[in-house]
Amino acid sequence: MKHMIRIVAALAALAASSAHAETLRIATEGAYPPFNFVDASGEVKGFDVDIAKALCAEMKVECTIETYAWDGMIPGLNAGKFDAIVASMSITEKRKEAVNFTRPYYQAGAILVGPKGADIQLTAEGLKGKTIGVQRASSYSVLLKDKFPDATLREYDKVEEHNFDLAAGRVDAVMAQRLFMRGWLDSEEGKDFEQKGDVIYEPDYLGPGAGIAIRKSDNELLERFNTALTTILSNGVYDEINDRYFPVSLNPQSK
Repeated sequence: MKHMIRIVAALAALAASSAHAETLRIATEGAYPPFNFVDASGEVKGFDVDIAKALCAEMKVECTIETYAWDGMIPGLNAGKFDAIVASMSITEKRKEAVNFTRPYYQAGAILVGPKGADIQLTAEGLKGKTIGVQRASSYSVLLKDKFPDATLREYDKVEEHNFDLAAGRVDAVMAQRLFMRGWLDSEEGKDFEQKGDVIYEPDYLGPGAGIAIRKSDNELLERFNTALTTILSNGVYDEINDRYFPVSLNPQSK
């Protein structure tokens, strides 16, 4: 009987421990394949999502991943709606005024994409009078406004929306993250379009890369994410995730 009581007590303690296990709420956009997207079954997937799950596993915490509108993410984080943003968010000085970032987990750069054969050059003069699609509240939008002031910007809530308008001929070109756009160019929808000019890095606008955003008050959580990120970048977990999605390495430690 005493043995049975001990077993019951141990199971009760385990159940109580599980019930109080730490859960982190992570936001991503869900509209930026292959980095983050919602599949046909409604499940959130992608490179960012797998990185988030790997970090949670390394930190030994449960995590829930939810989609959230891009331009509301930082306000949502600071309002306590979730604990972290893992959404290919570029680290910029402006954003650092509102949130803290982990070390970068990749840097892809940006490209300008337009119709094949169209006379569109990646210069201030070349984009003068052109209508350029770009995601609202993105680093690319700020870059375009500053570097190409004579271009006409048309801003969209989602990258997929400006690509749709590019394919329909409603904008002359679009600017977005390089790997996302390379994937679109390889698709049936993007087959009649091409990269215009070189890859754009512009660290003053795009920052040192994409990082995980954490509330400024959560210094301990920031340190835990950085420690976990350093581990998966070094132990092969990051590279395994990278290879599921990309033919080239995004690992910032390999640069």
